[in-house]
Amino acid sequence: MGAVVAAARSCALVDEVIVIDDGSTDGTAEAATRAGATVVAEADILPEAGAGRGKGNVLWKALAASRGEVVCYLDADLRNLTGDDVGRLCEPLLADPAVMLVKPRYARSFEGAPRGGGRVTELVARPLISLLFPKLADVDQPLAGEYAARRSALEALPFVQGWGVEIALLVDIVERYGRTALAQVDLGTREHRNRPIEELAPQALGILATALARAGLTVAAAGPVELLRPAPDGTVAAEAVEVAERPPVIGLPGYRAGRV
Repeated sequence: MGAVVAAARSCALVDEVIVIDDGSTDGTAEAATRAGATVVAEADILPEAGAGRGKGNVLWKALAASRGEVVCYLDADLRNLTGDDVGRLCEPLLADPAVMLVKPRYARSFEGAPRGGGRVTELVARPLISLLFPKLADVDQPLAGEYAARRSALEALPFVQGWGVEIALLVDIVERYGRTALAQVDLGTREHRNRPIEELAPQALGILATALARAGLTVAAAGPVELLRPAPDGTVAAEAVEVAERPPVIGLPGYRAGRV
């Protein structure tokens, strides 16, 4: 976390670095503060909106905690992020007012530096995009957690609370603003934590449910869906996967008041 914050702060284009603390107990908030970030507790942001959970909920609340007209999201587990990377993500938005979202291209160092995405990208997201959203087939890293976008676009869109947030934003921005609103920039090679495959099933389910809903093949769920797996005792274990959505934040009085 400290290295990611330091890299972001080193970029001359960055005016503020904010870390949303979603109830961490591992010293994340302290490390981010020491590195120079402003740390804000998730529960303290838009409390009138009620409780939420998941990565997308945190990204949604970050809009209310930040001020900039260009917002750059960064995963905390990146190991080789530089200030130049942050600048490259933001620059197309500063250069062209028609661009609304910038996604990265990169190779992955722990897999022999191939092009292409990780396991969930190649086994779930890529086939879904091919079948349901083929005009996005050239997007190198549809699930990348580092990307930049224009606030005016983000605040007008719903945010899936869980793992489906990235594919939902990608589909929604292109649907609303057109394919030319999406830009891609090359970030070279990315190093980050590689999760065990058994931890990827909830992420895959969240992305699958979100993509099917965006394609109009299912109704968007109002709450979590369940990932069902066989348990060692012969029963079925259920794990909740959040796919509910936060509404466009621009519609919340608390958000609009904070923007005045």
